[in-house]
Amino acid sequence: MIVIDNTTISDDLSHVRFVCNLKKCKGACCVDGDAGAPLLEEEISLLEDAVDNVKPFMTEKGVEVIESLGVFDYDAAGDFVTPLVDGRECAYAIFNDGIAGCAIEKAFKAGKTDFQKPVSCHLYPVRITTYETFDAVNYHEWPICRPALVNGNRLGVPLYKFLKDSLIRRYGETWYRELVREIENKKGPG
Repeated sequence: MIVIDNTTISDDLSHVRFVCNLKKCKGACCVDGDAGAPLLEEEISLLEDAVDNVKPFMTEKGVEVIESLGVFDYDAAGDFVTPLVDGRECAYAIFNDGIAGCAIEKAFKAGKTDFQKPVSCHLYPVRITTYETFDAVNYHEWPICRPALVNGNRLGVPLYKFLKDSLIRRYGETWYRELVREIENKKGPG
């Protein structure tokens, strides 16, 4: 475990090799699961501001869900999550050649919104659990991501490097540099 500021980071971030392989998994993380993607409270207002610019990129059913429920829902624990279509895929999921993607991210890349996508999606397969005094940053192992593990091992890319941009987005450049320093110090001379 690594401790930086108010975060405890699992050693899995340095040991697990991971690179998404969408051709194999088909973006199943946007479709499978028991709830939508976790949302930070501050992301709700960002979604509310962006939704009109995101709707043109969404599926018809996704738009219907958002117009009916709003831009977010609650999971079984009462936490904020993205709404689901028919209890299955994220309302913001879109499909291209059978591969799930994100309408929010597509709108962002098209310059229609400043909101990239929920940080929990950007960080996946890392999940953050927020406690009163710290965040626990952990790898979430899920069988649908086996192709990413195979790909990551083949390419030799550790999780913390694969998720560099999203980790910086969540915790900042200084935090990420400290993470890299801690991981490299644990490896020792090499």
